[in-house]
Amino acid sequence: MSAELLRLARSGQDEAFADLVAPHRRELHVHCYRILGSVADADDALQETLLSAWQSLQGFEERSSLRTWLYRIATSRCLNMLRAGRRRGEGAPAVLPPDAQPPRPTRLNEVTWLDPYPDLLLDELIDPAPGPEAQLVAKESISLAFVTALQLLPPRQRAVLILRDVLDFPAREVAAMFDATQESVTSALKRARATMSRAMATASTTPPAVDSAAEQELLNQLVAAFETADVQRLVSLMTDDAWLRMPPVPLEYQGPELIGEFFATVAFRDGRRYRLVPSRANGQPAFGIYLRDLHGEFWRAFGLLVITTRGDRVSAITRFDNAVIGPFGFPRTLAD
Repeated sequence: MSAELLRLARSGQDEAFADLVAPHRRELHVHCYRILGSVADADDALQETLLSAWQSLQGFEERSSLRTWLYRIATSRCLNMLRAGRRRGEGAPAVLPPDAQPPRPTRLNEVTWLDPYPDLLLDELIDPAPGPEAQLVAKESISLAFVTALQLLPPRQRAVLILRDVLDFPAREVAAMFDATQESVTSALKRARATMSRAMATASTTPPAVDSAAEQELLNQLVAAFETADVQRLVSLMTDDAWLRMPPVPLEYQGPELIGEFFATVAFRDGRRYRLVPSRANGQPAFGIYLRDLHGEFWRAFGLLVITTRGDRVSAITRFDNAVIGPFGFPRTLAD
């Protein structure tokens, strides 16, 4: 942090303030996303964080780094949003269209507000500890499974676990952020780790390397099966314990047989056909979904698929609706 830049920002120069916080904007946004589970909510929390930092910059006493100070503000804003029930996507669960007759689900999803995070935004992160190990930790801590499991924690435990285990802040700094003792922070972390361990026990994955021939072959087969409505081929690519999820619809299906029944009776009903456009989200393969127009003249956006893989198989398919596609840059329609 430049002392001159800080001085100029304190004098009221907004450009200096923008330059001061620029290296931290994306990581703060990801931090808010992990806590809130929503890109839109993370947008709101980041804006509130930067506004609060701008307004209170005179009170920054430099007892900690600027980064730590900003994380303290961001964490506080996120927890305030959770306490106030200010989620954009939280409310009555969504339902499938009335003409769809889905099979009985395996269970109902507790986390229906989750959004995917575009990898193109993750590419903007400045890694403070570059290297294969740091990159692995970063990838695992943004995966859909990890972020979903985080949402099951009480807000304070959620924030403590992210600050300690993901961001590696010392216990004393986290305690200062919460105006708490190190003992209380350690206790919250212990409980959070226990819950996360149980939640992630069945989510362990060993995916093929990103952009490897093995990953591309699996994805090519998946796209071919999906675009030809070949249900048998589609389910043959799945692990025996694969999951199909579709937030904000709370229905969840496990196992190739049940997932195949859902695709046959709902996704591909009445001869529906789709086109998939590749992308990436949460460090995982993803596809924009386009549904063929009834008159066959164009394809209209129909949401996003995020794929979780294990070995040479698909272990989860998570389908999101059109509300999430904006940050991915997908057009609303495709020409035939």
